[in-house]
Amino acid sequence: MQLLSVSALNEKIKSLLEATFMHIRVEGEIASVTYHSSGHIYFSVKDDRSTLRCVMWRSNVVRLKFRLEKGEHVVIDGSVGVYTPRGEYQLIAVSVEPYGRGALAVAFEQLKKKLEAKGYFAAERKKPLPRYPRRIALVTAAGGAALQDMLKVARRRWPLTELLVIDTLVQGEGAAKSIAQAIRYADQLDVDIIVTGRGGGSAEDLWAFNEEAVAEAIFEVQTPVVSAVGHEVDTLISDFVADLRAPTPSAAMEMILPDGNELLRQLDERSDRMQRRMREILTRGEERLRREAEALKRASVLNRLQRAAEDFDRLQRDYREVIRYRLGQFEAELLPLRRQLRETIRRQLQQRESLLKNLEEQMKLQDPAKRSREGWGEVTVDGRRTPLAALEPGEEFLLSDARVNLRARVLEKKPLSK
Repeated sequence: MQLLSVSALNEKIKSLLEATFMHIRVEGEIASVTYHSSGHIYFSVKDDRSTLRCVMWRSNVVRLKFRLEKGEHVVIDGSVGVYTPRGEYQLIAVSVEPYGRGALAVAFEQLKKKLEAKGYFAAERKKPLPRYPRRIALVTAAGGAALQDMLKVARRRWPLTELLVIDTLVQGEGAAKSIAQAIRYADQLDVDIIVTGRGGGSAEDLWAFNEEAVAEAIFEVQTPVVSAVGHEVDTLISDFVADLRAPTPSAAMEMILPDGNELLRQLDERSDRMQRRMREILTRGEERLRREAEALKRASVLNRLQRAAEDFDRLQRDYREVIRYRLGQFEAELLPLRRQLRETIRRQLQQRESLLKNLEEQMKLQDPAKRSREGWGEVTVDGRRTPLAALEPGEEFLLSDARVNLRARVLEKKPLSK
């Protein structure tokens, strides 16, 4: 029988184990786990009868999609390694996957729970979006179809908004860092809204928007952020943190930009209502003026004319007040109508003023002082109008004109020669 030293035996065991178990898959439950400051992960897995120590070196940890946690059921790909100074063996993990579930799904749930606990998804911290944004920053790939879709919708709905394109990686290594930096940069550009997103793709393609770095950037900036990633069925961490989640990039622009055509239609409707209201006011005013004019024609005393004039002045003031109030509300939108209304009122006032002057002239013509000509008077006897031919010598009579009454007596009566 061969006599071996301890070191020699350990070396033989190392050679045998490492050659036999170069590539194996092990299933088990994580019993303990330690994230070392060096970047390595030391952990152990167990089943109902045994425990196995494991290590994952930092070079493989960077590719790990989720965080190892105690109690997680996992499948490990790796090889057996032996540490000969202590005669200990362990499983050197190359990759770790959740048992029965994808690594991305587990990583998503882990980060979602973590950020939700920190208040990243709280409704009270979400910022309102302006109704008419002046400037919007689009954080996306400059060469992507998603950008063209957003630009097309923006030009159609509200071309008055200025769009700033912040080019960034949207998938692959370094994409999350690039997106986070672009969001923070856009926050410094005095924009009203930041839209970050990309078109559809696989879970791996969209994964950058599930990274904690992107979530932190969205949470920390002061500008409202809209998450517009993938298709409607895709739900990402950025959707939960953002102030507004849009199902697609195109839908994001539909949601945050007003529809110019719809606003024009509403403006036309308001203009129509305003015109109808003005016509109703003018019609009622004309009817009232007509009634006042008829009453004025029936009156023959000056005080009624004065009251009618006062009513007219009051009505005129009411019209002007109503017009000023209405035009004050719609001046910016209805300048053409305002000019038309002023011209209509001016014509109406001229017509009414002309009517008033005519009535005043008629009043003057009805004045008894105007009816008698100079040098003519009226002869009455006992209050009855009497022709001169009916008077006899010695008879008294009253001679009157518009200004003087004279009592006289016939001294002589002589017919005029023909």
